[in-house]
Amino acid sequence: MSDAKIRRPRAETPKGFRDYFGTEVTQRKAMLDKIAEVYHRYGFDPLETSAVETVESLGKFLPDVDRPNEGVFAWQEDEADWLALRYDLTAPLARVAAQYRNDLPSPYRRYAMGPVWRNEKPGPGRFRQFYQCDADTVGAPSVAADAEICAMLADALEAAGIERGDYVVKVNNRKVLDGVLDFIGVGSDDPNRPAIMRTIDKYDKVGEDGVLELLTTGRRDASGAFIDGVGLHLQSAQSIVQYLTQKSVIGGDELNERRLASMRQAVGDSAVGNEGIDELELMVSLLSTQGYEADRVCVDSSVVRGLGYYTGPVYEAELTFQITDEKGRPRNFGSVAGGGRYDDLVKRFTGQSVPATGVSIGVDRLLAALHAKGRISTDITGPVVVTVMDRDRMADYMGMVTDLRNARIRAEVYLGNPKNFGNQLKYADKRNSPVAIIQGGNEAEAGTVILKDLILGAKIAQNATLEEWKDRPAQVEVPRAELVAAVRRMLDQN
Repeated sequence: MSDAKIRRPRAETPKGFRDYFGTEVTQRKAMLDKIAEVYHRYGFDPLETSAVETVESLGKFLPDVDRPNEGVFAWQEDEADWLALRYDLTAPLARVAAQYRNDLPSPYRRYAMGPVWRNEKPGPGRFRQFYQCDADTVGAPSVAADAEICAMLADALEAAGIERGDYVVKVNNRKVLDGVLDFIGVGSDDPNRPAIMRTIDKYDKVGEDGVLELLTTGRRDASGAFIDGVGLHLQSAQSIVQYLTQKSVIGGDELNERRLASMRQAVGDSAVGNEGIDELELMVSLLSTQGYEADRVCVDSSVVRGLGYYTGPVYEAELTFQITDEKGRPRNFGSVAGGGRYDDLVKRFTGQSVPATGVSIGVDRLLAALHAKGRISTDITGPVVVTVMDRDRMADYMGMVTDLRNARIRAEVYLGNPKNFGNQLKYADKRNSPVAIIQGGNEAEAGTVILKDLILGAKIAQNATLEEWKDRPAQVEVPRAELVAAVRRMLDQN
């Protein structure tokens, strides 16, 4: 068959997915290592679960999803079982907690980091595969566990590079919202209740008026499409919106008490609503005692969380600084993490209530935030490149790179076609290499090597004057025995 008739696959990334190259992977790992150090300090252990779970195990917990397989990448393994890629790291934890409940300590503290997949419509900055970083405590019924998660999240953000004052961890309680809905006559068995919850969770995106429209008759979005409303009476919808706009700040006791009192008015005599406020008051006390005041953690009635498995305290980490959007308009960066208490998730497997609480960080969004604040360097230094002047002396070049690696210096030998030496230097430049090592026949006979400072050379090329670097040669010749020491000196200068 001729080449013209061969059907070749298109070399393109599937829609909604992306590839991550060296710098991005390195930056992500560095950030996650800092977060993991905080989690480890709090006593949490790492856990890696399978990327594939049964659809039954995952459950129906994605927001805006009514059918079991919608929103996930699923396939039928046999006539009985459907499998799917995990859509978060919490549902697999519930399965692990149930499967290994006789072996794990209780409470069980774990953190997990890895990709998740959602079969949703992709858009700008919205991908079907993305990274999450979770930390959860399973088996602790006290809201002290929730307070600890919030404190740990604040510490993790600061360790990653988000300065105090550029973020706030917002806390609420789903029981309080349940109390509000009970108070206005929307009971737990009301079929509209899940839709109401999802609508309320859009408060940050559509604002007060948008939520009011969506709770009642509907609204037209920016694209012109009309979104049907839930159908609540206007007075009931207004009561919900009034609750969402109440905010209480941890720190100033008088203000805090006044705001919590307003929340009690919103739930009336609802037992579950008042229980939620009691839990918030305890969290306020515990966090304040540890020094987490209004500049780090605050109570915010607008925090709802869209996933259906939350049963108590819920929280989000919001970055408060502004960025410029694609149209040049200033806007707040927004949320980078969220979580809460989900006491019934493990119960699906065991039939017994198992308290649990945890938080998930959106890794890609947090990385984007660090870039926006200039907290991540985009200048990633590549390896030292040992060039090849003589194919027959490859063992000598391999010896040089081995010496450098043994000294914990990142290095590689050029393994392409060595015939054109200029191409080797172009390769070193593309690799962002700081130093190129050269040894031709003359240098080998003399027992020396040439070190070419590529960073200095690039600086000289970009500037008309050499005053700043006139005492620093861009190329030096040193004895072969001094190779490692000379390279380290050159790296330290840059």
